[in-house]
Amino acid sequence: MTEPKRLFDCLQFHLKENKSLPNMMAAKENGQWRSYSTQEVKTTVDQLSAGLLNLGMGCGDMTAENRDKIAILSKNRPEWVILDLAVQQIGAILTPIYPTINVQDLEFVLHDAQVKMVFVNDEELFHKVLSVKDKVPSLKDIYTFEHVANARHWKEVITLSSEEAQKKVQTIADNIRYEDLATIIYTSGTTGTPKGVMLSHRNILSNVMACYPCLPVFPEMKALSFLPLNHIFERMITYFYLFRGIPIYYAETMDTIGENLKEVKPGMFTTVPRLLEKVYDRIMAKGAELTGIKRKLFYWAHGLAERYEINKPMGFSYNLQLALANKLIFSKWREGLGNNLKCIVSGGAACQVRLIRIFTAAQIPVLEGYGLTETSPVVSVNRFEVQDRQFGTVGPLIDDVEVKIAEDGEILCKGPNIMMGYYKRADLTKEEMTGEWYHTGDIGMIVDGRYLKITDRKKELFKTSGGKYVAPLPIENKLKESIFVEQIMVVGAEKKFVGALIIPAFPTLKDWARKQGLPDMSNAELIKQPKVHALYRELIDSYNKFFNHVEQIKRFELLPREWTIETGEMTPKLSLKRKVVMEKYRDSIAHIYA
Repeated sequence: MTEPKRLFDCLQFHLKENKSLPNMMAAKENGQWRSYSTQEVKTTVDQLSAGLLNLGMGCGDMTAENRDKIAILSKNRPEWVILDLAVQQIGAILTPIYPTINVQDLEFVLHDAQVKMVFVNDEELFHKVLSVKDKVPSLKDIYTFEHVANARHWKEVITLSSEEAQKKVQTIADNIRYEDLATIIYTSGTTGTPKGVMLSHRNILSNVMACYPCLPVFPEMKALSFLPLNHIFERMITYFYLFRGIPIYYAETMDTIGENLKEVKPGMFTTVPRLLEKVYDRIMAKGAELTGIKRKLFYWAHGLAERYEINKPMGFSYNLQLALANKLIFSKWREGLGNNLKCIVSGGAACQVRLIRIFTAAQIPVLEGYGLTETSPVVSVNRFEVQDRQFGTVGPLIDDVEVKIAEDGEILCKGPNIMMGYYKRADLTKEEMTGEWYHTGDIGMIVDGRYLKITDRKKELFKTSGGKYVAPLPIENKLKESIFVEQIMVVGAEKKFVGALIIPAFPTLKDWARKQGLPDMSNAELIKQPKVHALYRELIDSYNKFFNHVEQIKRFELLPREWTIETGEMTPKLSLKRKVVMEKYRDSIAHIYA
């Protein structure tokens, strides 16, 4: 088949190349896995496209402003992808919105994009959209994927399909070009109001094709999907799976990932570091429960994994011990992840090198990559082939993408994956582009002439009152290696010294406290205990030796509860909103510097 030119070409591609596949996608319905064949998906997509046309949705004059916008707020499920493909075929624009968005931002996005129709997952999201409907004059209808009282079900749109409309769909689809706008993704960002990133078929497809040689594909491979599809990373990788003929299984919820991994036995999945940290913490908690020889073996194997290197001879004795550790200990880790994983791809934020090292030693390679919504997203990624991987970097650049490091260390990049611009915001586009070069806002360097290494976010660097620059990210990542640290934020802009807000890993801390003879108490009471404070002081001192004098944490505050999306300190892709934390914990920060 000829090279695909639009994302929705994956349907024809799939029908032609992967006819023998029993399923294109699968999801749990009433407790059972339900498969969707390629033919069924194709038929449903065509009918949905025709139904949308008959409801007056369409491509207008094909300019970004005049094409109809359809929004989606839903968990990952086959219907999400079906809607995406159907909207693309009629030249309308899908605008995905994080289900966790706050109502102010929701109203802003629906208004800014002049959304005419919204598809939602369930009753809760139906009421969320309904609560702002009157403030958004463009919004005509809300449809639901689950059956919800007094709400229109998405299948009603399918019933509006007609033969005539389906022919019209075909004509429109035939005229959609490679360079045409495919989607607008509003980035929540860690600052300010959301901005709509315009991505074309070319932007995303060039990224899909450039990732072909980077990731493994093998017979009967399956993928598990749980990173939100609003995230360009999961959306792009979905098209990678579809074009490569890899069936996609959708996890039921974030809480069932463990069970779903064991049922599906996927060959790969994508994740953000925060979720990987949680998997690791669970493994370590189980290890801590062991006793006697089993406990000794667990920590012996873990110690070996911490020293693991790739592309360096480790010696006969080490390799022999690691083989034994893999047989006795790490085989259980792999079983817990479905026992069929070829790799995990991590993106969206910096992953601790130590975690990548440990999982890779346990024969679960973690391939860390780098990119942004504006770059559709992949700029570089560590490859499945060991010779194209280096710990502590985000790998070699993908094909057709160029990077140069500006004088101040900022990473600039150009290529077919760079966005068309920000929707209705030519001023912002101009700020972030110099000619064809996009300013990423990240600081980095090229290691050994080919591996990209990210050292910090330009906006997150701060100056102490002594005029010295501090990069918080490496300090935070180092401290997160401790089993006692759940989350941390380094502070100190315009101050005499560096401080930190720390959220303890409470299960581990409570376990330690019991052994110290401290009675059971609330998180808030526990962090006030002198013994606990002494533990964290000692911990910080032990990590300070990794940093120069200016970067060392002099004082810290312990906080009683985790930062989350719901409480507003984390973005939907689980990055820290530093401004929000600074504002919310003003008093705690003031206490550090009192």
